[in-house]
Amino acid sequence: MTKTDDEFEWTRPGLHLRFAHGDGPVRLVRLATGPDARSAAAPCPIVELHAGGRNRENNTQIYVRSAVGVRLRYAGHESVGDDLRIRQVEEATGIEVVSVFRAAGPGLQITQTVRNGGTRDLVLTMVASAVFSVAGTGYDVLWGRAEWLGEGRWEQRPLAEVLPDLSFGRYGFVGRGHFPVTSHGSWSSGEVLPTGVLASEAGPSVAWQIETSAGWHWELSRDAGTVTVGVLGPTDLEHQFAERLAPGREFTSVPAGVVVADGGRDAAFAALTEYRRAIRVPRAAHERHPVVYNDYMNTLMGDPSTEKLLPLVAAAAAAGAEYLCIDAGWFADPKGWWFNAGEWREDPDRFTGGLRSVTEAIREAGMVPGLWLEPEGVGVESPVAAKLPDEAFFCRFGERVVEGNHFQLDLRHPAARAHLDETVDRLVGEFGVGFFKLDYNVNIGAGTDVDAEAPGAGLLGHTRALRNWLLAVQERHPDLLLESCSSGGMRMDYHLLSAVHLQSTSDQQDYRRYPVVAAAAPASVLPEQAGNWAYPDASMTLEETAFAMASGVMGRMYLSGFLHDLGEEQSALVREAVVLHRERRGDIASSVPVWPLGLPGWDDDVVALLLDAGPGGLLAVWSRGDAAELALPGLAGREVRQVYPAGLPTWTVRDRDGVPVIDVPPGLRARIFQIGRD
Repeated sequence: MTKTDDEFEWTRPGLHLRFAHGDGPVRLVRLATGPDARSAAAPCPIVELHAGGRNRENNTQIYVRSAVGVRLRYAGHESVGDDLRIRQVEEATGIEVVSVFRAAGPGLQITQTVRNGGTRDLVLTMVASAVFSVAGTGYDVLWGRAEWLGEGRWEQRPLAEVLPDLSFGRYGFVGRGHFPVTSHGSWSSGEVLPTGVLASEAGPSVAWQIETSAGWHWELSRDAGTVTVGVLGPTDLEHQFAERLAPGREFTSVPAGVVVADGGRDAAFAALTEYRRAIRVPRAAHERHPVVYNDYMNTLMGDPSTEKLLPLVAAAAAAGAEYLCIDAGWFADPKGWWFNAGEWREDPDRFTGGLRSVTEAIREAGMVPGLWLEPEGVGVESPVAAKLPDEAFFCRFGERVVEGNHFQLDLRHPAARAHLDETVDRLVGEFGVGFFKLDYNVNIGAGTDVDAEAPGAGLLGHTRALRNWLLAVQERHPDLLLESCSSGGMRMDYHLLSAVHLQSTSDQQDYRRYPVVAAAAPASVLPEQAGNWAYPDASMTLEETAFAMASGVMGRMYLSGFLHDLGEEQSALVREAVVLHRERRGDIASSVPVWPLGLPGWDDDVVALLLDAGPGGLLAVWSRGDAAELALPGLAGREVRQVYPAGLPTWTVRDRDGVPVIDVPPGLRARIFQIGRD
């Protein structure tokens, strides 16, 4: 690291940053992959915050040029390991901000810690996790929409379509408008995804993600020749957030992940993929990537019993599953599993021989047993609702929050944590559980005002306590695997995903729709964490069976369905897909995603995803319409060879001037190809 009077540089493998200061706040002036690489950055202050009623310095809707931010001044910096720490102070009030830039793989994890160095209480209503500007305006903007059953619907538009040229340069205006993407409530990805990209084929691209399970907001704003990206956690305006700091107290923003890549869209997502791997909490159990069979999807649907499960246990083991998860309903009487959830004890009348007889059968079949839990949820009729104090639940205006006939535990409270610790330890000890599917089916709203200045701060505190609880569970049970599910992918963020093993990507039951979810998932979650359902059914043709199984191969195989009802040829296709996945899961865990046709549209006739790991790369192509010709210029000079399914017709792969071309036949069918190198 070098320093001049008002500039300093910081370099790590794949990263080169330069900062400037002087008579203004510290500004990021260079962001590149190396000293000789082209910079993506235009000068931009690195800190924005609203505090004590002091919001924006100028009349604008954008989270830039904040009254505190423009008055911060450089007070020192240091490099410690992979961390760069930059300290700034506003002398008049004593507000101190330490910006931490942590190198993680090819990216940066950025946080801001605000300390009240004054003599009066300080109320924060917004702290931006990261703010940076990029030079030029010739970018494409990528962002994702989501909803239950329709996760990962990405859009790519020219910047000028979402932020038009308003003649700022001609008249000296400063922009007031923005392109915002904002979460609402406690489903962090229930409407939109906490990830964005500015992609350019002519220069460096940048991508970012917000690492929180509470409220978040990112925005783009435009001036004459630059685009500014603001990456924020919860705010007052969007999420009812406020944090009160007594003198000497401090608050740290949610982390923001930022990557820069020399290339376009796929290069940016490749860098983001490697960054995500770098920020995961290392666990030996994470490296196994076992195939999990789950009895829910299009199968028992929350109504398990001994008689229903035993045939599934035998069939799952024969198909090659290594874990078997008993999903919702194992604790509930036949009237339903929703209203009385929360105590997590087996229903005495549901299992012949008790639940232990089933978990022992799972182990005898060579698999590890798992159970479904919704740890934060307590049904309104659950005995737990009366046992725990009101303060252990989300409350607003002096009343417990009820959503969908559920209360929500607040894991900041010791009674809530103790209840869940007892639950997990008991189930692991009593039934030998090695896998928990942790669900979250309710958007509880803005948060809780118990021990919080505002509900959004209560939600943030709870989600931070939730992550700490997940990490502590794994410390006590190092072989335990945890899945993060939330009505499918409604809480798919790297606050949680950095701490767990697997993410369910959707509750979508239509196998014809699932390829879009599976193909888009690696834009949001690591391929080796993307739990894609594969649920064959006896009513399917052989082509339809292979189509359904392909989704599971291209990520983390999450197997379901009445496998014992399948015909011999269907069962062979299932076993073949599981074998392929198990053989290639190591490659999948080192791959980066590539979309030869672009990120898939919901109704596209042809969907394609390449998980590129060099010679071990896998390309899946799903056909849902008319015949098509799929040219792959990005794979010029590389071998494209079909590897699944072996027993169905091979699709033609032609060479056109060195470019592989796949002839995609009409109808509902899919193929998986191995991609090699010359």
